Amino acid sequence: MIDQIRTEKGRSGAFLLFVFCFAGYSCNNKKEDALNPEAIYFDYKVTGEEGNDKLTVLLQYRVGGEEGDAVSMGNVTLDGEPMTLDSSRMSGAFYELHKSLTEFEGKHSILITGINKKEYKEEFDFLPVELITPLADTIHRSDLAFEFKGLSKNDNLRVLLTDTSFINDGINRVEFIQNGQLVISETDLETLANGPVQIEFIREYERPVKNGTVEGGRLRLTYSLKREFILLN
Repeated sequence: MIDQIRTEKGRSGAFLLFVFCFAGYSCNNKKEDALNPEAIYFDYKVTGEEGNDKLTVLLQYRVGGEEGDAVSMGNVTLDGEPMTLDSSRMSGAFYELHKSLTEFEGKHSILITGINKKEYKEEFDFLPVELITPLADTIHRSDLAFEFKGLSKNDNLRVLLTDTSFINDGINRVEFIQNGQLVISETDLETLANGPVQIEFIREYERPVKNGTVEGGRLRLTYSLKREFILLN
């Protein structure tokens, strides 16, 4: 009987420990006490898309590199606004804010007070990409020229074109954009079947954090635009 009681107590203790770990509190705090402050990798992501006014800012702090476990940190703010700690079983601890896309254009700063009480400030600019060229509902096979606003003089865009057939994989490649202009050739369109076509432009920008730990980190900004048209010969 005594052994059974001990077993039940052990199970209860393990369950409570799991709950605290999953919530991102006690276990992460214990980890923090034993961590080398310079072994934390800063993983910053800002993601937005045309037509969706909710832009996402997601910050994670990983032990030992970009694939490491995400742990809770000290005080974290975006433009002076506190970011709330959350966690999930799959991704670990994270800090997330949803901002209005129309109000987020411009300069921003992330400020964190690390477990060593040292402050790390990361500044960045966010500018949505805008497609200036109107796209007709129906397009016949010929060179397609596009002009964009919000890109630097020499920039890159990932271009995806897909049709509704299962014969080919469409087009998925990174294009060099000079002076905001891009041309998709008639030859490229030959790889697509007649009918509905979806085209997506994705601005993918990534750089190392400028003010981080010895372990380093990255800042990724992603913004996408989608259009649809009917392709004919």
